[in-house]
Amino acid sequence: MSEQGVVRSGSDAARPVLRWAPWLLAVAVLARLAWTLFSPNGMNLVDLHVYVGGAASLWDGDLYDFTYSEDTPDFPLPFTYPPFAALVFYPLHVLPFALVGIAWQLATVAGLYVLVRMSQRLLLGDGADGPRAASIAMVWTAVGMWTEPVRTTLDYGQVNVFLALALVGAALSTRWWLSGALVGIAAGIKLTPAITGLYLLTQRRWRAAVFSAVAFAGTVALSWLLVGSAAREYFTTLLGDADRIGPVASVWNQSLRGALSRVAGEDVGSGPLWLGACAVVGILAIAAWRGIGSADRLGTLLVVQLFGLCVSPISWSHHWVWAIPLLVWLVHGPYAHLVATRIVAGYWLVTTLVGVPWVLSFFQDSIWDVSRPGVLAWIGAVDVVGVVAVYVLFAVAGRARRDVTPDPAPARSNEPVRRRAP
Repeated sequence: MSEQGVVRSGSDAARPVLRWAPWLLAVAVLARLAWTLFSPNGMNLVDLHVYVGGAASLWDGDLYDFTYSEDTPDFPLPFTYPPFAALVFYPLHVLPFALVGIAWQLATVAGLYVLVRMSQRLLLGDGADGPRAASIAMVWTAVGMWTEPVRTTLDYGQVNVFLALALVGAALSTRWWLSGALVGIAAGIKLTPAITGLYLLTQRRWRAAVFSAVAFAGTVALSWLLVGSAAREYFTTLLGDADRIGPVASVWNQSLRGALSRVAGEDVGSGPLWLGACAVVGILAIAAWRGIGSADRLGTLLVVQLFGLCVSPISWSHHWVWAIPLLVWLVHGPYAHLVATRIVAGYWLVTTLVGVPWVLSFFQDSIWDVSRPGVLAWIGAVDVVGVVAVYVLFAVAGRARRDVTPDPAPARSNEPVRRRAP
């Protein structure tokens, strides 16, 4: 695919924006730094405080007794990740926190740019080469910084962009051991990336899938060897305790369980209602995957990651950084010309830029308050509704396209399939 194919429509109108893309990104970064340094709450970075403070207490045997409450008095924040994450974060505690905070923010923005570039490469192959695609990535980075998932990731000092970067890198790499290691290590830091093993299976990358489990087991073994008491406490007692992570029914929780709980007025738990809803979403995910075909590596990866976000007990709004690669797929992918695709893209762009959970949080007296007026509860399902719309689009549009021009069957080797340029 030629570089000109990266933007299919509105190329003339986009040219002035792309010409100024580096300046647009620079202004966005400076505005973000100004917010961080000069706003009253800009350096709160509460989750980064948990990473650093929790890791500092690792060798004292107090990792899972640690809480940070200086900026969150209504909910002292515990360290909720596996002990391997504390080992990874441990070196940060020897540095001044202000330095760590600024560096973390700049690294997150740089990581977002690389995430977009890698998403382009997964989607477009050689069409992602050249200065035009790089300029488009700069624009997406500048805009993406102000979407709620990335904005709150920056506000809290979260690790989400780095994990997404590792997982897209796993999908992009042709080396089975590297792909497996990236997925396994990411899952060792935070369990939710383990869902990416399903992506490796859809690509028939058997060795990579097996090695991802081996790499994850290695992170557990290392944790057990170095900090056995913390590892035992996490994997025998704390694993699966959603209440410890936070209030399930809070509007900030955009998972399927969170949406159902707000509509029901109480935490639905993991009972029949939640299981049935997960089954429906799972069926839609399979239909979406079959619709676009495994040759669409970015599309398939998005199907898996969105499914993981839906079925996880808690998916805070900042977990949804996958909205940025999704927008790249919708705007530059094989169905970008369809009206339905533009509607779905507009839905995700508007709702993430507005920050619907953030707006609704003003109508929630407490993050522990389950009962909400019905209309607000339904609006609070904004991301779940968006996932359903994406799955339906993938299934219907993909199937229609495949009926006209069947996609090639996925390779029966451990190597990823290079997508045919649309």
